Amino acid sequence: MAAFDRTHTTRRTLLCTAAAATVLGLAAGPLAAQEAAFPAKPIRFVVPYAPGGTTDLVARTVGAHMAQTLGQPVIIDNRAGAGGNIGMDAVAKAAPDGYTVGMGAISTNALNPHIYKKMPFDPRKDFTAVGLLGNSTIVLEAGPALPVKNVAELLAHLRKNPGLPYATAGAGTSMHLAGVLFAQTSKTDLVHVPYKGSAPLITDLIGGQVPIAFDNLPASLPHIQAGKLRALAVAGAQRSPALPDVPTLAEAGLPDYAVEPWFGVYGPAGLPAAVAQRLNKALADALADPAVKDKLLAAGFTPRSASVADFDALTKREYERLGKVAHSAQMSAD
Repeated sequence: MAAFDRTHTTRRTLLCTAAAATVLGLAAGPLAAQEAAFPAKPIRFVVPYAPGGTTDLVARTVGAHMAQTLGQPVIIDNRAGAGGNIGMDAVAKAAPDGYTVGMGAISTNALNPHIYKKMPFDPRKDFTAVGLLGNSTIVLEAGPALPVKNVAELLAHLRKNPGLPYATAGAGTSMHLAGVLFAQTSKTDLVHVPYKGSAPLITDLIGGQVPIAFDNLPASLPHIQAGKLRALAVAGAQRSPALPDVPTLAEAGLPDYAVEPWFGVYGPAGLPAAVAQRLNKALADALADPAVKDKLLAAGFTPRSASVADFDALTKREYERLGKVAHSAQMSAD
C-alpha cells in the first residue's frame, strides 16, 4: 500500500508539474508572440520640446525612416515644458510595450534630477535605454557691443570685469551647463541670464542688451554667417563642420573643457529586451542612411548610434558626472 501511495503521489506530482508548465507556457506564449510580431500598430514618439526646433527636426527625420523599417507609422508627439520633464514623464508612465518612446537628452536624463526641486521621475529607474541619436553643438558667441574677437580677449575682459552677464536659452539647459563649466574651468565670474528659448536671446544679443551667450548652433548660425554675431568657440570636443574656422574651447585655452549635448531614445522601464533591440536596430539603420545623415548635419546635429548597453552606460555615467557639476555650481531650476 505504501508503494502504491508513493507511485500515486509521484504520478500526481508529475501531472501537477505538467499542468503548471502548460499554464506558464500559455501565459508566456502570447507575450512571446507579441514581441515577435512587434510592431503591430503605430508608435508614439514623444518629443519633450516645442515643434520647429532642431530636436523636433531630428525626431521627425529619424522617425520617418524608422517607420519605413518597422512597417508602422511613427507619430511625433510634442510635449514641451519644465525643461523636457513633462514629455519624459509621459514616457515613464506609459505601458512598457514599445508603442511609446521618448527623445531624452543630457538635460532630461542626466542633469535635471540634480537641479529641479521636484522631479516626476527617476531616470535611473523609470526608463529603458533604446539607443543614442547623436550630439548637438553649442557655440560661445559675442554680440556687436562687446569688443572681443576671440576667447583669449574674452578671458582678459572677464578678469577686468567680473560678473559679466551671459545668456542661455533657459535655466537647466545644456547651454546653462556649458556656461557653468566655462566659469569653473576658466576661474572667472559670470552671471547667468536665462531666456525662454533662443529667439529672444538672439534678439537681445544682437541689440546689445546682453554681451555674450552660449546657444545651440543651429539657432545662431544664420546670424553668425550674416556677421551679426561673432562665434568665439564651440563647446564640443571637435570643431563643427558648419564653422570649421572656429576653434573648440579646448583649443582656445581651456584644455579640459568639453560639453557635447547628447540625445537618445528611451522607453518606459520594463521594456522587453527584444523590443528594445528591434527599436535600436531601426534607429541605427536610420542614422546610417546618407540622406538622414546629411539632413541632420546641415542642421548642426551630429548623428551617432550606440547599442542599448552602451547608451545605458552613457546615461548612468553622465548622471553621476553632471550631478557633481550641478552641486558644485549650485545650479537650480524651477
